[in-house]
Amino acid sequence: MTSPLSLRLLELSASSGQALRDDHRAVSFSELIDTAFRSGAALRAGKPSLEGRRVAILASPSVAWVEGFLGVILAGGVALPLSPLYPDKELAWFLEDAEADILLVSRDLIDRAAALGGPPVLVIEELSRDCREQGDEQRALDLSSDAAALVLYTSGTTGKPKGALISHANIATQASLLREAWGYREDDVLLHALPLHHLHGLGIALLTSLLAGATTRMLSRFDPRRVWDELDRASIWMAVPTMYQRLFEAFDRGSDEDCARWANHARGLRLATSGSAALPVTLAERWRALMGAIPLERFGMTEIGVGLSNSLDPEARKPGWVGRPLPTVEIRLVDDAGDDVEGSTGELWVRGPSVFGGYLRRETASRAAFVDGWFKTGDLAERSPDGAFRLLGRTSVDILKSGGYKLSALEIEEVLREHDGVREVAVVGVPDATWGDRVVAVVVPHEGRAASLETEILRAWARERLAPYKIPRQVIVVDALAKNPIGKVLKPDLIRAIAEGRLGR
Repeated sequence: MTSPLSLRLLELSASSGQALRDDHRAVSFSELIDTAFRSGAALRAGKPSLEGRRVAILASPSVAWVEGFLGVILAGGVALPLSPLYPDKELAWFLEDAEADILLVSRDLIDRAAALGGPPVLVIEELSRDCREQGDEQRALDLSSDAAALVLYTSGTTGKPKGALISHANIATQASLLREAWGYREDDVLLHALPLHHLHGLGIALLTSLLAGATTRMLSRFDPRRVWDELDRASIWMAVPTMYQRLFEAFDRGSDEDCARWANHARGLRLATSGSAALPVTLAERWRALMGAIPLERFGMTEIGVGLSNSLDPEARKPGWVGRPLPTVEIRLVDDAGDDVEGSTGELWVRGPSVFGGYLRRETASRAAFVDGWFKTGDLAERSPDGAFRLLGRTSVDILKSGGYKLSALEIEEVLREHDGVREVAVVGVPDATWGDRVVAVVVPHEGRAASLETEILRAWARERLAPYKIPRQVIVVDALAKNPIGKVLKPDLIRAIAEGRLGR
């Protein structure tokens, strides 16, 4: 079957509407797709296709990034987006693990690419220039729907990252589902400041916007004050919880004039979403006070795209819940034996056309990830009587077994955030001979409030709000929590540091 992704891009190539705008230039859909096809022709260099070869992309977010990316997948290649924020050692590991054949770089990162010692390097801006100098090239549309278009590495919060192979059909299905669920229109403008090497920024945000025929305003990086200002010209904003936290920190430092203007910008949005991690209810409610609606939360993973989503209707959204399954997405909750639970809580399993096919060069891990076509997410979830879902955490790091009880770290974190001295918090289970998991709260205080978060003081406060077995046995105050590029706290690192006595001594 011909790739629905390439067919949709061909449809868009007839549009003169604005597709992308960065700080330096703007392009229409017609210009974008034409350049992408020509870039693909230049990449093929006389060959009929890239034949499933991996092409890594190390570039600053820009129109050129998208041109190069689309050129890769339209030529039959498998795009491997990389983050310029990664250290050279980590970038080299990704290139080696994926067995990348080509490295596309933006001009500002040529020196870094040369230091990696990986595959042959091509400069995106020069590729675009060269392909514009060529004549019309045959447009590669004979792409299989099941062919891999992307390899996206998992976040690696619970182990070494694995490359998830995302097909043309996966991308097209996901974009179609979200276009319908979130009411995307061609006159929408997405303000984009998410990383492009994760599914959230690339698939859920950028590609959904592009394939809906909407405009994407790309920022080179996330800057809170600039985002507040740019929201005035956007209708959609997508972010991770850490971004909302930083937006409010900038808001609290702004002048009265700034705050009045920024609040007005927020109220002008048609839609604000949050994903990649649980959005604290405190942040959701503060956004509601500002914009009039809590951000639309949903549940997604690199391997499945977005599977669950809250309603587009703000009145139907539930703070702390991630909504109901999207059309074509099947959901099961199972117990430790893999049997469907009779109650409301279990591990979330997913099946549907948006689910990936497996991990790159990880056959054992791919087989272990599925049971009879159902992908095991590793997330414990609760289902309400009306069919909505709430995440209780990752079974590996967020579900603690302490003193014979099974606890949700996310639930405890949500309560601790209500303390007016807590700016951020991560609850972890540290191996303990007596308790199994010793419940430890690692907290970042608001300025000048560290003394109010000493262990016995915070424990006494928590006793009024939590069952005795949920109260942290230790509180560690830190200046910041280590996170990955999309804002997820690196809990395994915290657990190791505490267990080894490097933190909280």
